Amino acid sequence: MIETIWMIEPWHWLVLGFSLMIAEIFIPTFASLWFGAAAVIVAALAWLLPIPLLFQVLIWLTLSVLFMFAWVKYIKPLSMSRKKMGQSSDLIIGETGMIVVKPQKGISGMVRFNVPIWGADEWPCRTAGVNVETGDRVVVIKVVGDEMVVAPTQRLQAPKTIRPNITPTINSQVPAKQSKAGRLSLHKPDLKESGTSK
Repeated sequence: MIETIWMIEPWHWLVLGFSLMIAEIFIPTFASLWFGAAAVIVAALAWLLPIPLLFQVLIWLTLSVLFMFAWVKYIKPLSMSRKKMGQSSDLIIGETGMIVVKPQKGISGMVRFNVPIWGADEWPCRTAGVNVETGDRVVVIKVVGDEMVVAPTQRLQAPKTIRPNITPTINSQVPAKQSKAGRLSLHKPDLKESGTSK
């Protein structure tokens, strides 16, 4: 009976792998993602080859550690590096955000973007001598180190156009000559007036 308890089928690893990957949706640390990916690989190996349970666990732990090391050492710095942000500042200049912490003299403020930039939606900022308040919309004009230099966005106004007066006027007086001819009548025409007789 003890042997049946320790029997792990490949589908057990597959369920474990997908469960860890789904858990990554709710815990965005990228740790459970790599453990889940390693479990899926172990499931595939166990299905193809008769591997003992001890080796299955060792393979799972080894792959998990390798995936985590690759994530921390190589992949994460590429997506989160703020040092490299200045090298591609052309992509960031022109982005608009909102001031959440007002910058003051010698103290950086914080600007929040709707879409995360380089893995973060809030960045330290300062202004180029322009006063901004919390809640103001600003645009990035320059990147200096890890800070963004921002300026208030200019509100564009529609150009003023002269509209012609198209209000209809109602003339209450009808000229005398058009009084009969201009009216519509539902009555039969008077034949006596037209000069014809029966």
